[in-house]
This record gives sequence, C-alpha cells and structure tokens, in this order.
Amino acid sequence: MAKGLDIKDLGKFRLVGNVDAFRKRLVFQVTEISLEKDDYFSRLYIYDGRKVRPFTAGKKDGNPRFSPDGKLIAFTSKRDKESKEAELYVIPTDGGEARLLVKFKYGIKNLRFTEDGKGIAVVTPVDIEKKPKDDVHVIKEIPFWFNGVGWVYGKRSVVYLVDIETGRKRRLTPKNLDVSQVRFHKGRLYFIAQEDRERKPMVSDLYALEGRKAKRLTPGEWSVQDFIPLDDGTFILKANTRERGIPTNTNIYHYNPETGEMRKLTSELDRSAYNSLNCDVRGSQRAELVFRDGWVYYVATDGPRANLFRVNLEGKIERVIGGDRSVESFAIGDYIAFTAQDAVTPTELYVLRDGKEKKVTDFNGWIKEYKLSKPEHFTVRTSDGVEIDAWIMKPVDFEPGKKYPAVLEIHGGPKTAYGYSFMHEFHVLTAKGFVVIFSNPRGSDGYGEDFADIREHYGERDYQDLMEVVDEAVKRFDFIDAERIGVTGGSYGGFMTNWIVGHTNRFKAAVTQRSISNWVSFFGTTDIGYFFAPDQIGGDPWSNTDGYWEKSPLKYAPNVETPLLIIHSMEDYRCWLPEALQFYTALKHLGKTVELAIFPGENHDLSRSGKPKHRVKRLELIAGWMERWLKE
Repeated sequence: MAKGLDIKDLGKFRLVGNVDAFRKRLVFQVTEISLEKDDYFSRLYIYDGRKVRPFTAGKKDGNPRFSPDGKLIAFTSKRDKESKEAELYVIPTDGGEARLLVKFKYGIKNLRFTEDGKGIAVVTPVDIEKKPKDDVHVIKEIPFWFNGVGWVYGKRSVVYLVDIETGRKRRLTPKNLDVSQVRFHKGRLYFIAQEDRERKPMVSDLYALEGRKAKRLTPGEWSVQDFIPLDDGTFILKANTRERGIPTNTNIYHYNPETGEMRKLTSELDRSAYNSLNCDVRGSQRAELVFRDGWVYYVATDGPRANLFRVNLEGKIERVIGGDRSVESFAIGDYIAFTAQDAVTPTELYVLRDGKEKKVTDFNGWIKEYKLSKPEHFTVRTSDGVEIDAWIMKPVDFEPGKKYPAVLEIHGGPKTAYGYSFMHEFHVLTAKGFVVIFSNPRGSDGYGEDFADIREHYGERDYQDLMEVVDEAVKRFDFIDAERIGVTGGSYGGFMTNWIVGHTNRFKAAVTQRSISNWVSFFGTTDIGYFFAPDQIGGDPWSNTDGYWEKSPLKYAPNVETPLLIIHSMEDYRCWLPEALQFYTALKHLGKTVELAIFPGENHDLSRSGKPKHRVKRLELIAGWMERWLKE
C-alpha cells in the first residue's frame, strides 16, 4: 500500500515565510507545528547567498526586518514566559546576542526602521479610553470584537517610534486613527489608517505626519492597502476603489495628492493584486509592494495561480515569476527572493538571480517519502456558457475499474480561490480512499470582477456552478460513485454547504464549518456583518427583510435530509457561534440527522492556525463523518 499523508503528519510541516532582503542576504521565518506541546514555535534563518543557517534560538521569533544599512535585524518575540506582551528585539546581522528594546501590551502589528536606522516605527493597539476596574464590558461602538483578536472596542492601533539605543518610545500618531501600514520617505512618516471604522468600515486612507498632526492625502473613499512614496511627491498605491463593493479588484495605481489624479496602472490585468489562494499549511505572508528601476513588483491571483508581476508607470505589466504555483511572499535585494508552494510541494524559499531560479531550502523534504495525489484539472462549460476551472484528486491507492466515494470541497470568501497551492486536508482525504472534487465557481477570485460579483445572488449561479461541476466530474470520471458523494466547506463554503443540503438530496453526507445560517443574526453579531451583509445581500434586515430571509439556509431547514455535521469555534467572531447553534437546534427540532462539534478557544481560522491538537481533531471529525456515511 502506498504511504499517503496522515492527519497527524500536520506536525511535520515547516511553515516558511516573512522573507526580507538586504543585498545578498536574506532573513526569513520558519514555524514549527508541535503536536506534542500543542503550540507553534518559530525562529529566524539567514541565507547569505550561499547557504542557509539558523539565526535565532527563540521559540516565538518572527517578523524580521533589516535596518537600512543591513547591520541590524529587528524582530518580534515572546521570550519572557511570565509576560503576555509582545517584545521587540534587535540583533546584529553578523551574529551576537539579541537585545530587547521594548514591550507592547497588545502586540505588534507592523514595524519599520527609520531611514537613518536610529529608530523603529511600531504599529500597536492602545486603549483610547480609560478601562473600568471591573469586568463589565460597556460598549459604545462597532465593531466591538474582531476575529482572532478579541475585544477591539475602545482600542486603536497607533505608531510609536522606538529609539534603537535607549529603547525609549514615543507615540507619533493620534488615537482617533487606526493605523495598519507605515513607511518613511525623506524623513517623513507616511501611514495607512482608518478614521471611521463604524460608518466607513471599508475605507482606509493614506496619511502624512506633519508635526503632531496627521494630514489625509486620499479622498476618504477607497481602501488603501499599501503604498510607496516617490521622489516627485506622488505615490504608488495598492488600493481598492470599491465601485462594485467587495467584489472590486484591488489594483495598483499612480496617485498625485496635489492634483487628486488617480491613474490605474494594472488596467490590462483584471485581477486582484494579492494572493487569494486557499492553503491550510501556510507560512507568514509578506508581499509588500517593492519599487525598483521604474517597476512596481506585486503578487496577483491569476485564475488558480498566484504569481509575481511587475508594472511600470506607463501601465506595462510583466509576469516575473509564473508557473502553476502560489507565490507567498517576496523581497528584493541584489536578487529576488520569494517563498512559494504548489499542490504537492509545501512552501520553501527560492531565489531568482540572473534569470535563473534556485530552491534554497528543503524544510519539507520529508514529504518526498509520501505518495501524493496530484490534482487533475478539467474545465466545465456551465449552462450559461461560462467556463469553470475544476480539479479532481484520485485516492492515493487508486485502482482502475474500482468505484470510489467522493467529497466536494467548497472554498470560503467567496472571493478567494482554489488552485495550485497545498491543501493538507485534501491529501488526508485522498489517503483515506476518497476522490476530492474542487472548483472555482462564480464568486471566486482570479477571473475578473464580473466573475466574482455575485452580490444579491447567493445560492443562485454559484450553486448551479457547483452542481454542474459535480455532474461533469461524475460524467467524465467513471471511478466516482455517484451514489456516495459528500460535501464540505468553511465560511462562505459553510454557507454554501448549508444551502446545498436545503436544496438537494444528492449528497449522502455533509460537514459545514464556520458557516452562516441566518443573515439577520450574522449582520448583528459578527465583526464584519454590519457591512459585509449589506454589500453581499443588499440593504439591511429592515429594508430587505425578505431578501435576508430568502438567502438564509435556516429558512430551508425543513428540506434537509442529508446527514450533517456542524463544526464551529467558540470564539469565531467572523461567523459567530449562534450561526451553528440555531441551525443545529432547528434540525434537531425537525428530527433531522445532525451533530454539532464546538471547539473552545478557537476562532474562524481553526483550520489554518488553530491549536495543533484541535486541528487534528477537526480533520478526524471530517474524515470520520465521511467514512461513516459514504463507506459504511
């Protein structure tokens, strides 16, 4: 029998990411998943142009940045076992002891050296109002909590400047702005921040610090996500102008704050300027814009691929690093460094030098001992004439002439995508004898704005696409047992799983994860519901009561006949626990076959960054449910 990936092989993956470059040197982060200690441990490594070596020995070292002269590396850690605070360290690039500069109570979200290398700008949350001495939450704003963070009311992220020599810090930005990204140029601090996350939750602007005051440089209408100041006073912006709401592509622009002229550089490529591919064993991603010799370098999702592109100020676009793979992070020194993965190769570090690509790490070389099922691509011409990308993965021990049960996997978002990235979950299922079917239906990213825009039409064309993908798979691959097909998905994929079991009985088992069952409760209880639901469903629960209910899977609970397992996290503030509870209660009340698994201490990202033992349990539950109903 071939050796396929086991659930507990999760603990063997090494997550490579967060690469930074200075001339020939690279520094990057490698994270270990420890099943034994039920935790994640990370350290830094250096590549000097010839070989890779361990650089730090801490257990929680990450987010490395070279100083402008390359002599120091700043990084974050948590070496004080008694403290819950995030720690900022610097260490000589040539080696030596790491020196603690300062600690921050609520963590470090971003950091950047000043141009002279004497200071570090740190983005960190702070309290903007005095906290009560008791444990009562008195809330005056939305959002009041945020997935993976917890309570965020009464907090904003500000910029502190930390002195390299003394470790002293002073706040630079006002507390009314919620800062995300910082850069220095010609001695001036520029940053991205939200001013009104309650009434304009999708708007973030570019600011310049003038003395102690922040000057807004963009018009308060866009979502600015990254930027590069140019010497002539103009800016390169990575921004989303939101003409079509959330489905709008993020593009690269050239912006003049004096005239207000905003010129789209990436008009020729109707794709989002970020990586939206799904992966459950991903390293920390750092894919900030880089400007070199008149070219802006950026990652974009192009169908099932995430590649590195560059565009010049005339709008000419070139693909720098292509292939059927996912470029995760990149940096440019004397050459291009990048981390990448594909469907059968976990993330490693690569360099592109003089037109030649070289793989420089092999942290996941152990996987060569396993037999993996490689996704087989096929296309589906849907009933309205649009072509859909789809894939199947055969069981590891595939035997011609034998019939196999299958599982349809549905991605979240919906504006994300499946493609040439590594999914441990898929390999686990193929090792257990299942065919895995996955696709990019309408709503997915990577195929243009028209394709992605399913606002006010959830459960319509997207649902049809998925059903037609299954029809085509069964027709084309005679080894799929049409009477033994299951379905699963998370977030939007969980919504769609709920929708599917309320609208068809063709699936013999279903597992819904971190799902939406009721758009009204989603609107009022989650971190993004108050703006995501109006954008995607239309209006609010008062102006569009019928629409919210029509698009809620809970309405169709009486139709459900498929055995359903509901998996949800206790602290999932993106799709809060009531989404699972009310669907479970409704199905139990109606006498349906349903079970509920709740993971304490976990959030919306359980499958990607939850506690290792909980991630193992989740996979055991999914595989076990499918085996119970599709094999017995």
